[in-house]
Amino acid sequence: MSILPPSLTDETQRRKDFYEWVTPDIKAEFINGKIIIHSPVKRQHWKITDLLSRLLSVFASVKKLGVVGTEKVMISLTRNDYEPDLVFFSKEKSDLFEKDQTLFPAPDFAVEILSKKTAAIDRGAKKQDYAAHGVREYWIIDPLRERVEQYILPTHAQEYFPAKYHPRGGLIESYAIPGFDIPVDALFDEAVNLETLQALMGVE
Repeated sequence: MSILPPSLTDETQRRKDFYEWVTPDIKAEFINGKIIIHSPVKRQHWKITDLLSRLLSVFASVKKLGVVGTEKVMISLTRNDYEPDLVFFSKEKSDLFEKDQTLFPAPDFAVEILSKKTAAIDRGAKKQDYAAHGVREYWIIDPLRERVEQYILPTHAQEYFPAKYHPRGGLIESYAIPGFDIPVDALFDEAVNLETLQALMGVE
């Protein structure tokens, strides 16, 4: 029988208290023993999330690949709980989810929309944690530079390859979601997004 050090015992209790405290109206995460409460997002932030979610949700549904969640899907890992801006779970994983489930395992694909307040965590603790728990692909979308940092996790690895940077005008090909290849402009431009959506649906 193992006995947790007092610091970890306290953290375990704080995590339980966090589960009791957090509600669907509060966007918060539990990271390394601390509760991180997020401010309301800027319009640019939720617009990018909406444009990406539209493309990926339709693609995953049409291809019967799995499910997509945004904003308030809580990912519960070994020590920390995150609410990424967007996640994708393969059908193999999502078929096991319960109707009333509130805590979810590591997704196959995760996305964070960068901000000044979250940059250090998104590129630090989260990136390390996602890799250690087998999140096969991680995108960090930078609204200011209008580019995507793509991190890919090799099979059986626990660290991501160095980032591939995809600026506007380029194409980004998903590693974890085969066939989900989109122009970066589709994340920032409504007209390009709709054209891409039609292409993904096979509509000419």
